Amino acid sequence: MASLKKDLPGAPGAAGKAREPAPWSLSEHGPALLASAAEQIGDALQALQAGIDQLDAEQRLGPKHQWTLGVPMARIKRLSVVMQQLQRFHSGRIRQSHEKVDLAQLAEGLLQERRKEFTLMGVEMRRKLKPVDVLIDPTIAHAFLTAMLDWALPLGRRIDVRVDINNWPPHARIQVRIHGDEAPPSSHTGSLDNLDWALVRQIAMTAGGIDITRDVSGEGITATALFQRTAQAVDGISAIDISDDHSSMFKSLQTVYALVVSPSLQVRADVRDALREIGVSADSVIDLQQARDAIAHRTPGIVVIDADLKGPEFDQFRRDVLRELLDMPFVEISPDDSSFAMSGFSENSMARVGRGNIRDALGTAVMFELAKSM
Repeated sequence: MASLKKDLPGAPGAAGKAREPAPWSLSEHGPALLASAAEQIGDALQALQAGIDQLDAEQRLGPKHQWTLGVPMARIKRLSVVMQQLQRFHSGRIRQSHEKVDLAQLAEGLLQERRKEFTLMGVEMRRKLKPVDVLIDPTIAHAFLTAMLDWALPLGRRIDVRVDINNWPPHARIQVRIHGDEAPPSSHTGSLDNLDWALVRQIAMTAGGIDITRDVSGEGITATALFQRTAQAVDGISAIDISDDHSSMFKSLQTVYALVVSPSLQVRADVRDALREIGVSADSVIDLQQARDAIAHRTPGIVVIDADLKGPEFDQFRRDVLRELLDMPFVEISPDDSSFAMSGFSENSMARVGRGNIRDALGTAVMFELAKSM
């Protein structure tokens, strides 16, 4: 009698032996799972919202209960949207129409739209926006900046948004800096590598030509995006007309106010005289405490400081100033009479002018530093 074993589908030597399925991989199925989870969350939210609306119609919910339910509802709804966007951008089926987009104008519009939201969250949002054009799909650019803001909002009470040209390479730059304060009371903090950050990275990858970096220090967190497709690159030195046309130069500098900090009467006098020659008005103080008081009373456009005051106290003073006044330029008066150096690309570097070189070189250094910060 013939054995039936050979006719079974799984028996060895069977004619139509089934192939072993490929091992299951979360990375392979992740996008589909993300889309499914977002859809399920959306369905649950709709059901929950319908129940809340019914209770509200029956006047069984007071304002306090509506607020209690509304806050987590809004968070879950936003989480669902982020998951949907992640899946959408990851799919690679995004049609892009590269146009010239002014990042400063885009950022200003978005910040204005969300101004009430920032106030309700207890977040102080500051901006320093310089016009710079990039070639990018406008919708993607808007989604990208929105994702950066959404990532930053829960992480600190004070956030700076900067749009400008990077020193090198000369690419358009968006920088979001979160200061090292405690998080706003209305936020829900979490890991830096959350879904919002994943969306930032995914949009940058989808758009192409956007380099993302992130830096964490004792002063806070800084996320930087550099746009390789920069359509407009401006030489910073041209922001102020440094030419032989003294009338145009004085017109550019006549509204600039400088603060001079030095314990030396001679240094203070020499610096004021040199600044006066280029049309810059100045006040002078003898120490860092007086400098703090002066800045609290009137904001300078540049600080000229004696190297004798450099040290831990000055470092803290400068950090405090830059915390409130983005890109405040500093020029150091060095005891080396003949020294002269412009500030480098590092944010911590300062221009340097020797004491014996103040009359000849300080004006040039000040104009260069002002041009960079404008």
